[in-house]
Amino acid sequence: MEQSLTAWLLPVIALFVGAAIGFLVARLLPSAAPNRMQRQMDDLQDRFDSYQREVVTHFNTTASLVKKLTQSYQDVQEHLSESAERLALDEQTRQRLMAALHTEDGYPERRERLTPPASNEAPKDYAPKPSDAPGTLDETYGLKGKY
Repeated sequence: MEQSLTAWLLPVIALFVGAAIGFLVARLLPSAAPNRMQRQMDDLQDRFDSYQREVVTHFNTTASLVKKLTQSYQDVQEHLSESAERLALDEQTRQRLMAALHTEDGYPERRERLTPPASNEAPKDYAPKPSDAPGTLDETYGLKGKY
């Protein structure tokens, strides 16, 4: 009977020891994985925040440069106006220079067409054909003789 008790007692003790070791390992290892995941999430969040700061800096710099460009354009326009006033030889030349400088967006005025278009019909996206000629999808299209 002692042998049967030992035969049963040893595996039961081994089972309890294994369960205890498994419990301890399960308790310690999962806490390492969330810490690793948390570190990865923190790293990704830091990278994202850094990227957002770079984007904001980029657009602030771009806005500043565009503002400088606009100011430079206005300065050039003002310089040309003053020079036209001061350097134009006669009144007619001065008026033409000033008119060219003060048109909208710096572009000269639009000119009217010299000749009106031949018709008001919209252009076609195909070549017109006589009514008795075969169309391009006809099986005899492009053939010289009858086959």
